[in-house]
Amino acid sequence: MTLKIFILLFLVQSLAKIKVLLQYEKMRFLTKIFPICLSILGQSLPASLNSNSNEWPHHRGNSGLTGITNAKLGSDLKLEWEFKTGDFLKSSPVISKDVVFVGSESGHLFAISLSNGKQKWKFKTSMEIEAPPLVHNGLVFVGSTDGYLYALKEKNGELVWKYQTNGEIMGAANQATRPDSNDSVVVVGSYDNFVHCIGVSTGKALWTFETQNYVNGVPTIYDRKYVVVGGCDSVLYVINLEDGNLVRSVEVEAPIAASVSVADGIGYVGNMEKAVTAFDLENGLIIWNYRNKNFPYFSSPAVSSDHVFIGGRDKGLHCINRISGKQTWRFSARGRIDSSPVVSKDKVIFGSMDGKLYIISTLSGKELSSYEVGEPISSTPAVLNDRVLVGCEDGMVYCFTTSYKR
Repeated sequence: MTLKIFILLFLVQSLAKIKVLLQYEKMRFLTKIFPICLSILGQSLPASLNSNSNEWPHHRGNSGLTGITNAKLGSDLKLEWEFKTGDFLKSSPVISKDVVFVGSESGHLFAISLSNGKQKWKFKTSMEIEAPPLVHNGLVFVGSTDGYLYALKEKNGELVWKYQTNGEIMGAANQATRPDSNDSVVVVGSYDNFVHCIGVSTGKALWTFETQNYVNGVPTIYDRKYVVVGGCDSVLYVINLEDGNLVRSVEVEAPIAASVSVADGIGYVGNMEKAVTAFDLENGLIIWNYRNKNFPYFSSPAVSSDHVFIGGRDKGLHCINRISGKQTWRFSARGRIDSSPVVSKDKVIFGSMDGKLYIISTLSGKELSSYEVGEPISSTPAVLNDRVLVGCEDGMVYCFTTSYKR
């Protein structure tokens, strides 16, 4: 590499970091001053800046997959109820209108009362459900390893339509409204190597986008115009939501099994080798790569205003500075962490394959509390008000309440 090329690359990466810093400071200013202005005007904070603590319809909380909630969690975990699915469980729960939805290896999607843990209804697919459900517009969408995406009525589990892909569906669908046609759509990846955009009202494909390998993660919706997805072909794709055309692609150093989290125009994702990558969606430039030992990341990151939180197969939860890409702290569990963390103000919650659900301080990285269920947890927690729900590989769904230590 010549000196001129090296200097040019250095300048480009430096400009990208400056852009991230400016976006970061802008968002910090808005989140501080905007609520004050709205308070003076007697208005509430817009939903785009204030995540909803009364619903958890997606397993990462929102279509940007940031894993952030404004729920006021305490630091003590107390078991409220448990529900037995009867089989191995990797799917993550979601919550809508006081009902919990979760899939199981038996192929069933369960609807469970949040208040008492009793079954309301269940629906059977022909093969396992590892994908988390999605609740949107009165429907529950769930993919199965039989290759179908199912749309069911939220109130009773009645089948509305099913859409066939040519491979297993391992990740959740995401929902959006196409910017030009105003169509309500769901977008899902499949092991047929395609990303599928499907009309909610019809169950028909509006477009498909082909990658070069399996799509395991959840497609992310960015700026209501783009779909962002990582593939097992080691490429990050930015796709036009309206027509399914490629906007840009970014090559990374290893296959991607997890989902991309997007905040302020920056995507964050871990790969199956040893890196967490931050990249600029506008120009495709890689801003930083975080490396810590030679272990893969199957967890999807949670992104706060200051930090990125991600679990690794090195048994660590990593807290990374959003601007520099440097480690702020690392918490060590006793098992690998495939569960994707959720951040609630000054706390981060996640499960581990050591059989524990943890609550950690985002400031210090110190354990505030944990609850041992005894079997591995790869499921991502759902957080609603003071409750935390998580699935476990013993086939149980656990509902915890949280309280503050005295």
